[in-house]
Amino acid sequence: MKTMLQTALREDALTATSTGFELRLGLPWIRSMPLSSVLDLKVEIDGVPVEEGELAVLLGPRQVSAPELDGEPGWWFVQDRLVLAGLRKLHGGTHRIFVDFQLLVPYLQARPGSPLVLPFHLEARLELDHAHVPSVSRDVA
Repeated sequence: MKTMLQTALREDALTATSTGFELRLGLPWIRSMPLSSVLDLKVEIDGVPVEEGELAVLLGPRQVSAPELDGEPGWWFVQDRLVLAGLRKLHGGTHRIFVDFQLLVPYLQARPGSPLVLPFHLEARLELDHAHVPSVSRDVA
């Protein structure tokens, strides 16, 4: 599991946009998951939480709030990146990033009648607009 967590925030995950930033998050799990499995998504940059109203999830041309993912029919494929868009301008250089969320695993039970819910805590020091790292990843659409 440690390797999955290490690749969830690649060195090129943080980019500046005209309205703030984008953070590309890899799925730290062994199988693709429905977008509706992502719960309680929270981001903190340099010790300051990104407020719910400042954070959106980009799904192709659409923006949805993190809590709205529970109604999304799409999938987060293992090789793809979930794009989080924030309305906070970041200065150039390195930033300390924390991402917390829960992943509801619908095909595994924690106990009878209750699906397994796994907590994830990701952290990395990321340089804003780091050179792109070649990969097969695409953004979740």
